[in-house]
Amino acid sequence: MNSTHAVLGQLALGYAPLVTRPLDIEATRVTVFALRPEATPAPAEVLAALTDAFPAKPVVLNVAHEGLLKGLLATSLPRHFRVEVPAFLVGDAELATHIQARAAEGVVTLLKGRSEAPGFKQIVLDLSDLASGPAPAGKTVLVSGARSSDDFKQAWDKGAAGVLGWPFHGEFDAPATPPAGKDTQAADLQVIVELMSRVDQGEDVERLEQTLKRDPSLAFKLLRYMNSAAFGLSVEVSSFRHAIMLLGYARLRRWLALLLATASKEHAMRPVMFAALRRGLLMEDLAKSMAEAELRDEMFICGLFSLLDHMLRQPFEKLLQSIPVPERVRQALVDQNGPYKPYLDLVQAIENESVFDTRTAIDALMLSPEEVNNAVLRALHKAGQLE
Repeated sequence: MNSTHAVLGQLALGYAPLVTRPLDIEATRVTVFALRPEATPAPAEVLAALTDAFPAKPVVLNVAHEGLLKGLLATSLPRHFRVEVPAFLVGDAELATHIQARAAEGVVTLLKGRSEAPGFKQIVLDLSDLASGPAPAGKTVLVSGARSSDDFKQAWDKGAAGVLGWPFHGEFDAPATPPAGKDTQAADLQVIVELMSRVDQGEDVERLEQTLKRDPSLAFKLLRYMNSAAFGLSVEVSSFRHAIMLLGYARLRRWLALLLATASKEHAMRPVMFAALRRGLLMEDLAKSMAEAELRDEMFICGLFSLLDHMLRQPFEKLLQSIPVPERVRQALVDQNGPYKPYLDLVQAIENESVFDTRTAIDALMLSPEEVNNAVLRALHKAGQLE
């Protein structure tokens, strides 16, 4: 996705995963706000931007503007799109006609809130609404607005089939007891940490290859990343040695960082890895205007590593003693300051679907909503190619 869409200058976007009970990622929820509620952005242009970003990957649309929502539902939609419909709108006769037309095309609509309206098999409730009483009989419940692992646990305990949100919030808190398999997990990731350190020190290719051979599955995953459409190489990378010849050590460091942030074999980490990959790609895209490629790579690593404390269950102060990172990345993650911290704040506001915080962060960085939203959709598209 290389195109841009001017209509995105009229919107604020947020995103979150739809996480199922087995902790698989079923779809991406995209929340759409109109920056000027009194004006309706052109539905066809908004749809073009969304389908450009999601040509095939499942999407749940949460449109927080009545006119835009009605306009989208009046249009033929891709079958891999699902659309949330607020309960207070289900009595609208015109909208009901559009919903029926979309259903005939195979497009699923989800009821957002409590209602006895027929025709909806799935409903979306927030945690407080779910706690207020049992879900309507025969409905599959998705919970929105989760911001912590406790929120996820509450949702599962109440019988939710999926959660639209994130299992992390705020600073990392070390668990009281380590999870089963932690030692094996740490050993797997240590190979990547060692390899990053060796690359940072400029060791020769033979030494690097010997390190990587300790975990063939990681070698395979690294090559798969490099040969993905998102990487954009004109030739196929056939070996680790070939990768170094094509990329050089500086660019290789970037992709080892990606591998470290997405290599966890722990099932519970899937939503966290989902977030980390998109943070890295979004921060990299936001850095496109920066003249130095080194700064763009550092922004990518900053976003990727911003959830390593949750993945590896250690505070950043300790983690970054063994993992080599640029000083500006360390400042953002450990000291909570430096030039990259405002970008990280922006990404977190977008994740949290907070219009106020997003606009505040955009203004602080002197960016435009159009360039930020185009970057968001490009990052989501690229992440889909890598997964």
